[in-house]
Amino acid sequence: MDIGSGETYPAGALSNFTPRPFVFHGFIINSMEGFLQGLKFKNPEMQQHVFTLVGRSAKYRGSRKKWYKEQTLYFQGQAISRHSQEYQQLLDEVYATMFDNNEKARRTLLATCDAVLTHSLGKNDPHKTVLTEREFCSRLMNIRDKLKTQEKER
Repeated sequence: MDIGSGETYPAGALSNFTPRPFVFHGFIINSMEGFLQGLKFKNPEMQQHVFTLVGRSAKYRGSRKKWYKEQTLYFQGQAISRHSQEYQQLLDEVYATMFDNNEKARRTLLATCDAVLTHSLGKNDPHKTVLTEREFCSRLMNIRDKLKTQEKER
């Protein structure tokens, strides 16, 4: 199942562009795209603003940042190497938080059943993107597996 904002449900609703408000470390995040683009900003106030953006507005706001020159992103005023375990843990935590705090997101993810999730629009080189297709899709499938296990235990 190919995830993208122009796709039909559930694939289209799993896009990072989808509005999905949640709170992460005290920050209001209105979409995962806003969060990911916000990581490109060193200035905490600007980062906080970008976190509130959704979809194409968020993508556009971060598109001019040259984060890839140094391979450095930022969260809460702290520099994080794009290629660090710390960064991967941050991604794990933010995705888990979004699904923990959004019932509609959980239902959408579970609606994919056992489909292999892909994102053909995504890039695969971590030097050129803050989230590769593999990082994105594997997280969704792992979270889906956990949600299924939780449902069986109820």
